[in-house]
Parts: sequence; C-alpha cells; structure tokens
Amino acid sequence: MKVAVLDITGKDTGRQVELSDAIFGLEPNKHAIYLDVKQHLANKRQGTHKAKERAEIAGSTRKIKKQKGTGTARAGSIKSPVFRGGGRVFGPRPRSYSFKLNKNLKRLARKSALSTQAKDQNIVVVEDFNFAAPKTKDFLTVLKAFGVADKKSLFVLGAANNNVYLSARNVQKANVITSSELSTYKVLNTSKVILLEGALEGIESNLSK
Repeated sequence: MKVAVLDITGKDTGRQVELSDAIFGLEPNKHAIYLDVKQHLANKRQGTHKAKERAEIAGSTRKIKKQKGTGTARAGSIKSPVFRGGGRVFGPRPRSYSFKLNKNLKRLARKSALSTQAKDQNIVVVEDFNFAAPKTKDFLTVLKAFGVADKKSLFVLGAANNNVYLSARNVQKANVITSSELSTYKVLNTSKVILLEGALEGIESNLSK
C-alpha cells in the first residue's frame, strides 16, 4: 500500500512510502480488538471500591429484642443488613480488574486497528519535524494544517521528542506517543492517525514479529 508523504503544512512532498499490507492491509479481527480494548480499560480501573459489611459497621452487638414472642422475625444485631444503617450484603471489595492476554493476540489487535484506520483513510504519513522550542501555538498550526484542530488526533513519533511532546501537552484532543507506545485503544480512539516517517520502521519492527 503506497501512501503520499506530506510536509508539516499538509502539502504533498512528491514522495511516497510503502506501508506493509501485513500491518495496514489485513482483514481486521474484531474479537482481538475487543479483547485488547477491554483489557486496556480494565487495567485503568482503580478497583478501590469498598462497602462496609456487618462486621465493619460501628454499633452495639447487643441483642435488640427477645428471640421469641414478638410476632416478627428474630434479630440479633442492629448491624444486620435488613436494618437501615446496617452492613451491606456481598458489597464490593478492593480488587484488580486486570487480566492477561497473549502477546500474539495483542499484536494482531494493533494490526487490526491500524488496518481499520487505513481502510477508512484516516492514516496520514508526515515527514519528520521538530520545533525549535516547546510552543503550543506551533503545534496548533500543525493541527490546523491537517484539519484536526477540533478533533481527536494521534501523532506517532519514531523516537521521543521533548519539544513536540511539550508543545502538545496542553492540547486536550491531541495525543503524542512513540511507536513503542502504540496501542489498539489509542489507534481507534482518534479521528486521524498521523505517522511520522521515522515511526514506520519501529511500527513494522514491533508488529511483524
């Protein structure tokens, strides 16, 4: 799959790059995508929820009424879940929601995500660029050039670039990562994936194993 290389202003440089069909042109595996996104969201959950059960409620443990002769059900403690202010039955406890996925499945999911975006023509290849200094205004100019100033965008760099990263940090809908940080969720949770030329080699190296 051949894609035109654009410059920082969004204009065609006259060059093209070959995107691997094994990564950007395969039939997406929707179930692999589902599992990978599910794991990503599950891993982000804190799991610190907690409700007090009857043993943790503050209150007296005396028997509140006699066992028989009241005409109602027996009750042994004011902390019983059947009373207002009592403990909760089977309430939530702190736990981890994370689960494991096979590396090959996660790799397939990332390739499927990239293929989905490529099929929808949401992948743009841009020649490598840098800023003289971190400046949000310069990054906003780049976003406007690609028509994503008010949309979610994902910039994938070949290597860490502090000036570009800091320039994008205050832009709410823009996300800047390196090729090694690429994930299924990030690829799909954006309107346009902007790949710098330097990132292509890293992406193919990581996903062609």
